Parts: sequence; C-alpha cells; structure tokens
Amino acid sequence: MKLQKEIEAMLFAVGAPITVERLCELTGEGEEAVRAAARRIEERLAAEESGIQLIKIEDGYQLCTKPDTGAAVKRALELKKAPPLSKATLEVLAIIAYNQPVTRSFVEQVRGIDSSYIVAGLVDKGLVCERGVLDAPGRPVLFGTTDAFLRCFGLASLSELPEAELPNPEQMKLLDGNAEGTAADSAEGSESAESAEGTADTVAEGGEGAL
Repeated sequence: MKLQKEIEAMLFAVGAPITVERLCELTGEGEEAVRAAARRIEERLAAEESGIQLIKIEDGYQLCTKPDTGAAVKRALELKKAPPLSKATLEVLAIIAYNQPVTRSFVEQVRGIDSSYIVAGLVDKGLVCERGVLDAPGRPVLFGTTDAFLRCFGLASLSELPEAELPNPEQMKLLDGNAEGTAADSAEGSESAESAEGTADTVAEGGEGAL
C-alpha cells in the first residue's frame, strides 16, 4: 500500500511520464513490485468515479485526466479548443511516425512537396521532436514522434500503431540515399505520396477525437 501511495504521489507531482527504471531507483523496489503497484493504481482509478487515470507510455507511467473531463479541464485552464489537424499535417505525422527517425527532406520526397512549415508546426505542438542528425553531407536534422504523440492518439508504444501500407524497402533505400534531393528525382515519388496519404487516413482513424 505504501509503494502505491508513493508512486501515485510522484506521478502526480511530476506531471510527466516516469520510467519503470526510474521508479525503481526512487522507491528502492524491484521492477516486478513497481509494475504490480502501478497496475493496482490503474485498476483502482478505473473502477472509481475519478477524473484521473494512469496510462502507460513506452516503458513508463503517467497520471492524466480522463477523456470525458477534457471540456471541464479546458475551462479551468482557459484553453481554447485546438483546431483538428489538417489532412496534410496528418500525412506528415504519419510519415514520421512510421519511418522515424527521418529528415525533413525524406518527408518531402515521399510527399513530393515542401513540408518545412508542417514539420515545424508539429514540433511546436509537441507531437514531433528532433532526434539527432543524419550522418550525411549537411548533417540534416532527424525527427521522431514524442510521448505527447502517443498520449494524444491513445497509444502505449509505437508498436501499437495500426498497420499501414508503406513504401517497399527498395523505395525506402532510394529515399534515404537521396535525403537531400527532391521527389522529382525518383519515379517512385508519386507512389510513395499515395501510400503516405493512405497512411495518414489510418493514423487519423486511430486517433480520431484525441486531438
């Protein structure tokens, strides 16, 4: 019981995901005990008429509000309802999510159109972040999704992404090899763009109502 209280208190105070490894360090308990305590917290909050829930993010946990309390929380924080993501934005997000880490030029080759503004917008929204640089001329920045992306789309990890049709391996190699080129240099560019559009629809369906 004490372990549950400590874990719940730490998650509440931090307000961000804490990995199981870190929780073990903070509590002095083993992984099995920490996971069992987290599971009991999750079950208790789910059974109670509580506005709080425990969610799993990758190999960690976070306390957050339940979806049906969203409107009340926004009123309390005086937040305006965020506009839904456009189809183009979902398309870029899908390309990054399914192929990460990727460069902006990779995204543009798949789509066949400049995507710098959209990528920057996703970074501002906290759904995408920089994940280092590619070991290539110019050392372009690599992008990947964040914990906020998982949380918004109700995913515990990237492995839960719905299946989607992606460019075949040969197309992927071609795109990687020409990361600083343009989509016009590749005959597969239009096929990849069509695949990305379908993938965006899949992601949108998976996260409908989450954003």
